[in-house]
Amino acid sequence: MEMKLVPCLVVSFLILCSVTRVRSDASNHRYKVGDDVPLYVNKVGPFHNPSETYRYFDLPFCSSGPTKDKKEALGELLNGDRLVTAPYKLDFLNDKDSKIACKNKLTKEQVAQFREAVSKDYYFQMYYDDLPIWGFIGKVEKEGKNDPSEYKYYLFKHLHFTIFYNKDHVIEIAAQSDLNSVADLTEDKEVDVEFMYSVKWKETEIPFEKRMEKYSQSSSLPHHLEIHWFSIINSCVTVLLLTGFLATILMRVLKNDFVKYAHDEESAEDQEETGWKYIHGDVFRYPKYKSVLAAAVGSGTQLFTLTIFIFLLALVGVFYPYNRGALFTALVVIYALTAGIAGYTAASFFCQLEGKNWVRNLLLTGGLFCGPLLLTFSFLNTVAITYSATAALPFGTIVVIFLIWALVTTPLLVLGGIAGKNSKAEFQAPCRTTKYPREIPLLPWYRKTLPQMAMAGFLPFSAIYIELYYIFASVWGHRIYTIYSILFIVFIILLIVTAFITVALTYFQLAAEDHEWWWRSFLCGGSTGLFIYGYCLYYYFARSDMSGFMQTSFFFGYMACVCYGFFLMLGSIGFRASLFFVRHIYRSIKRSSGWLGKHAPGFQELYVTARENDCTLHAGLFVILSFIGEYVGL
Repeated sequence: MEMKLVPCLVVSFLILCSVTRVRSDASNHRYKVGDDVPLYVNKVGPFHNPSETYRYFDLPFCSSGPTKDKKEALGELLNGDRLVTAPYKLDFLNDKDSKIACKNKLTKEQVAQFREAVSKDYYFQMYYDDLPIWGFIGKVEKEGKNDPSEYKYYLFKHLHFTIFYNKDHVIEIAAQSDLNSVADLTEDKEVDVEFMYSVKWKETEIPFEKRMEKYSQSSSLPHHLEIHWFSIINSCVTVLLLTGFLATILMRVLKNDFVKYAHDEESAEDQEETGWKYIHGDVFRYPKYKSVLAAAVGSGTQLFTLTIFIFLLALVGVFYPYNRGALFTALVVIYALTAGIAGYTAASFFCQLEGKNWVRNLLLTGGLFCGPLLLTFSFLNTVAITYSATAALPFGTIVVIFLIWALVTTPLLVLGGIAGKNSKAEFQAPCRTTKYPREIPLLPWYRKTLPQMAMAGFLPFSAIYIELYYIFASVWGHRIYTIYSILFIVFIILLIVTAFITVALTYFQLAAEDHEWWWRSFLCGGSTGLFIYGYCLYYYFARSDMSGFMQTSFFFGYMACVCYGFFLMLGSIGFRASLFFVRHIYRSIKRSSGWLGKHAPGFQELYVTARENDCTLHAGLFVILSFIGEYVGL
């Protein structure tokens, strides 16, 4: 089933790429002198609250004529874009000087509305030929005044547009407010406002194909790149240290465990078993709540696949700056198409654990991530509707998302579950499980679940800590993140560190004769998601200026869903790494014991040398020879 899903995902990936590219090139962006170049106003909102945005004309701006909404795609609506025709007319290569856009007589209530917006540092966003424009709507004069009641509030009335062109293409645009042309909003009285604008066209040599590089370069300045590379070097050092630490553990296993357990059968019977060998009859005993574990592994695998495809799209250049809504469209489409992977993985693993009610397990898999996400969205969308913000999705968009879930996600989940159930895969346990479980010895506090999760999550989090700030500043701020190659390297490092630290902690747990490692490995692997959510608290209160109920609820609500997704994804990575490790060491001890039981006299001298001289090389050679003998059937 997985092999059948891969071609479908590849085709969908190519279609998504082509659709995104075609959409950005819907018009050829070529104009003649005097042609009307599309200019749309998008939204306004407090500069420090990126989620709290409103329609441009929710503020009492005037218009030169009837406004017309631009049709938006799914991703653009999810991004909160609501484009409307602007009151300014910027014809191609037509300079204008102090042109009146419209006139408006502001009432006392409208003056108060503008004054409140200016006090909260409201900004506006426009798009001219798909190029973004920003600016503040006004200013507060605080100089020499200590009492807020003495502040002066001004509304900018005049915009200067500077547009760069190359032949018949628009290359760049900038908007600057005239600080001397303002309307005084300090007092509650009617104010007459004339909104004016000027246009200046300038020629440039920058080709049309490179006009978006300006925004990419702003995110990769030299000092930023140095910090990014420092983050990668720091993460690589962490990986090397952890790899060396894990290699030392494995060598101890080879030297102290394999050699001892691989001795001849008579001496093995005389010795009292201790450590992880002692619990060989319990280590593969199926865990409690195996349906939930199978669903969590399936959902985590789907999210891992989704992340890989998002990185592929980013690396091929689909998510270039201000390709509005491309990321949200990709997330929705790819998540829907990868539902079959979740169904197949969960059902197959559940059946391997001898689960019976696979239909209930499939329902649990479908709702394990989507359920909390739906509840969070319902609450936050209600908050956005209350605030009349653009973050509130229209009813039609909600219907489209529901249809995608009902007609694509659910059928693929069911098909994947049926394929997983019929895969007839068996759980490969190298040791036979005893009828009754052994009692787990009393363990110190630092070997409990929560301390182990804290230790497991700290190292992976430290490997991505520096990069997190730039991601947060991009998602919850106004910075641009385009260095996806560095982000992908950091993601690979995160996976490696998560797998290594989970395997190491699983070994320590087994060595302490605690055979309940199944859930522990998943929780330890996913604990990095809890650290990321802890970083959210730090970022909100120490690194950002966000405020207000709506922005706070959006930040902590959606970040909770993101961190929960990381918990499931990294938990499945940690669990799979631990399962591979546990299978390997118990299979190895079985092979070495079985073969050396017949051939121990021939290797007695090598064994004695390894024991007496404490030589890792001899011990390793001893075990390697035993493996070779087992595989060749001696």
